[in-house]
Parts: sequence; C-alpha cells; structure tokens
Amino acid sequence: MKNYTITVNGKAYDVTVEETGSSASAPVAAKAAAPAPKAAPASNGAAGSLRIEAGAQGKVFKIAATPGTHVKPGDPVVVLEVMKMETPVVAQKAGTVATIDCKEGDAVDTGDLLATMNED
Repeated sequence: MKNYTITVNGKAYDVTVEETGSSASAPVAAKAAAPAPKAAPASNGAAGSLRIEAGAQGKVFKIAATPGTHVKPGDPVVVLEVMKMETPVVAQKAGTVATIDCKEGDAVDTGDLLATMNED
C-alpha cells in the first residue's frame, strides 16, 4: 500500500493505493476517427479583402454585424465565448462587412476565419 496526499481545489485528501504486483497495464482505447472537416457556411457574396479571424479557441456566442454593415475600428463583428467569458472580435479598420463565415454555436480554433470585410 502506498499513501498519497492529493490537493483538489485547495482541499487536501489522503489516498491509499493498493499495489497488486501485476505489471499489466490499463487497457488503451482505440484511437477515434478524425472528425469530419467543418462544412463552410453559406457565403453571402464575394469574400472581402480583410480577414477577421478568431484570436482564441472558443464558441461563437453572437454575430454582431451582418454583411453590408459599415463598421469602424473597434466595432464588434463577432462575439466569442472563451473560457466562459464573452470576448468581442472587432474590426481592425473601417470598412464594410462582406461575409460572415460562422454561425452562432460554432466551435472555433485560433486563426479560424470568422468574417471578411472590405476596407473603406
């Protein structure tokens, strides 16, 4: 028997582990098949010249602008939920939103295309 102290969320627990003497390892699950690639959302026209990308991994919480919307630098285009916090993804330059390339509820990774826009 081996004794360990494990701390979880600031609370210490004393744990005793029995050694069986067998060297058998735990069964290993088979690798899951790679997920199918995400289908590209329907585009509402030609893509713009400026890409608006996710700055962090998260979930699309809200679409704040629609194609054709004129935005200023700092205006939110998409709002992501990142680590349980709403994080706006904003326009870097003044222009018009050309496409929204995601939908609410989509899971996104860092660098994924969220929208495009054309600079004024």
